[in-house]
Amino acid sequence: MAAFNSFSLLRNSVAVRTLATIRAPRLGGHSLPCAHRPFHLPLQSRRAISRVSATNDEEASARAAAATADTGAPTIFDKIIAKEIPSSIVYEDERVLAFRDINPQAPVHVLVIPKFKDGLTQLSKAEARQRDILGELLYAAKIVAEREGILDGFRVVINNGPTACQSVYHLHLHVLGGRQMKWPPG
Repeated sequence: MAAFNSFSLLRNSVAVRTLATIRAPRLGGHSLPCAHRPFHLPLQSRRAISRVSATNDEEASARAAAATADTGAPTIFDKIIAKEIPSSIVYEDERVLAFRDINPQAPVHVLVIPKFKDGLTQLSKAEARQRDILGELLYAAKIVAEREGILDGFRVVINNGPTACQSVYHLHLHVLGGRQMKWPPG
């Protein structure tokens, strides 16, 4: 059985579009080329193309973020912690802040971050001295799930590096829930 991927769907939709521009049926004695009428791809093809475009955007953002990760410049999360940028806070204590993601991927999508970065730009840079804050972040994720009413099923995700599409280099956990999660992710 042939495998279909986003490229083959795109190629097939282009072929259909090309065939559709030859001639439209005659309406009232007039023939209009399809190029003058809106062309609509099947929903499945539009989703595949949209997914490819979104994936490319995420990958480009991740590469751009990685290029400036070690400059020491404040991240958007540093600005949220400093209250320079507004956020919808779900949970906060002395060391952890949790707030709603501005681009949610699920009905519940909350980011959990350490208030003090302390070199934790990504999980792969964690050191033994940071074990306590790493545990506190996971415990805060549980508190967020409880407050959001998703304790019966939620996912905690950490994107690490450009290959995983990490776009902000301040360690953060994504708490996702409120819908059926699929496996495998990504």
